[in-house]
Amino acid sequence: MPSGCRCLHVVCLLCILGAAGQPARADDCSLHCDLGHGCCAPDGSCRCDPGWEGLHCERCVRMPGCQHGTCHQPWQCICQSGWAGKFCDKDEHICTSQSPCQNGGQCVYDGGGEYHCVCLPGFHGHDCERKAGPCEQAGSPCQNGGQCQDNQGFALNFTCRCLAGFVGARCEVNVDDCLMRPCANGATCLDGINRFSCLCPEGFAGRFCTINLDDCASQPCQRGARCRDRIHDFDCLCPSGYGGKTCELVLPAPGPVTMTDTPRGPTLAMVVPATGPALHSAGAGLLRISVKEVVRRQEAGLGESSLVALVVFGALTAALVLATVLLTLRAWRRGICPLEPCCYPVPHYAPARQDQECQVSMIPAGFPLPPDLAPEPGKTTAL
Repeated sequence: MPSGCRCLHVVCLLCILGAAGQPARADDCSLHCDLGHGCCAPDGSCRCDPGWEGLHCERCVRMPGCQHGTCHQPWQCICQSGWAGKFCDKDEHICTSQSPCQNGGQCVYDGGGEYHCVCLPGFHGHDCERKAGPCEQAGSPCQNGGQCQDNQGFALNFTCRCLAGFVGARCEVNVDDCLMRPCANGATCLDGINRFSCLCPEGFAGRFCTINLDDCASQPCQRGARCRDRIHDFDCLCPSGYGGKTCELVLPAPGPVTMTDTPRGPTLAMVVPATGPALHSAGAGLLRISVKEVVRRQEAGLGESSLVALVVFGALTAALVLATVLLTLRAWRRGICPLEPCCYPVPHYAPARQDQECQVSMIPAGFPLPPDLAPEPGKTTAL
């Protein structure tokens, strides 16, 4: 006996014992309640066991789903006359009362409420409901899992109902899901069946490769430097005195530059004589290049290549100035006036003769001249 029934029997036994202690009543439930299928409750009602029902627990409960059947014990389905099947839902006279076969098919009863139909040529199916139409004649023409439809064979032509991701008259074309270029940032799109996937480049992630990975997430910068994220890269804003990709290098502190640290070189000068009638206003251009200027420009931040170019340019300029000075001195020593005309009448000077030669000297007035540079009598020297 199931444990549930045992418990109910115990309850019913208690009900009977409790009722025995009470005075007998005319409507005592023990007189009309089927005590084999239930018990009397303290209020005088009949309480049924599982599987039984009714006012006096006189009916068994049929199996759920039973349509044309009865029961002698709970959960049974005993079919009535003319019905068969597990749930008594199949008509044993189905072929004689109302034939289910269509399109001229002949119904044959198989017993137990089962039957089959003998179809005419060109028809098929359980009830001969299908005709040998375009789908059957074409021999499953739809591809890639497409379903052929021809209105049960009565349509003139067939159509294919394609699965998602395929198109075409026979579902033969796979839709290119990468046609709309869904992947961003130069990612490679891989076409699938009704789907796509993006092969992201380094530095990006996500279904569409739109998420820029934070290269500063690992905190690569040292010395407390601030990290600035880039595309698959990062920059570190190093504090003063540090350098390198992650500020791992300690830069040497620049020392002060004094005048004693730089040797003083000679200052070169070049005197360029003026030509034309403006000789009295001609001046000498002066170019000074020294190591001090090189050091000053180095402190200003010039690079090594700039310093080399500056030194080479200074050397070439010095050589040009030196050659010009030597040529000028040589010309003076030969007594040739390098420029014509070079002498002009001045109000407080005596007029010079046209056959006189003039010489230009860079030696100050009053300075004793050597014998070979002393002016000859009758010649004017311009100071």
